[in-house]
Amino acid sequence: MERVTKTCTRLGIKPAARILTVRLETQTLQFHRAGQLVRSYAVSTSRRPPSNIKDSLGTPSGLHEIAERIGDGQPPGMVFKSRIPTGRHFSELPDNGPDANLITTRILWLRGLEPDVNRGGQVDTYERYVYIHGTNLEDRLGERLSAGCVLMRNLDVIELYDQVRVGDLVWIQD
Repeated sequence: MERVTKTCTRLGIKPAARILTVRLETQTLQFHRAGQLVRSYAVSTSRRPPSNIKDSLGTPSGLHEIAERIGDGQPPGMVFKSRIPTGRHFSELPDNGPDANLITTRILWLRGLEPDVNRGGQVDTYERYVYIHGTNLEDRLGERLSAGCVLMRNLDVIELYDQVRVGDLVWIQD
């Protein structure tokens, strides 16, 4: 949390009461409220090395915020295409192989807050469409599976989604 505070100070940002910390090394996400750990979740991040660069497919590091919350009220397992619910549960879709990672249930769209690190130009997290979202590969969480996003169990992402708001901070560390 010290690195989050230092980065906020450097950027002139007031730290939010709710902070998510994604740890790439352990493939976990911690949810903190008022400095206290509320819950830790198993996640999966990019199968590629961490990277903030456009088209790298790496999970970006640094300080982010939740820019948009998408999927309120959708059932667990709902598949999204271009952030729009398809009306189908992932089990209703043809099997696309063991690595077919779908965007399901809820989307927390991230925006980088550090200019030239994860915001702007070739390193813009928001323009890369990096999300925290549900997945159809729940049984493989903890493995590096994604194309840059942070994958969660469908019921876990609903629980988290219901507790966070636009503007809450997300620290991604490698």
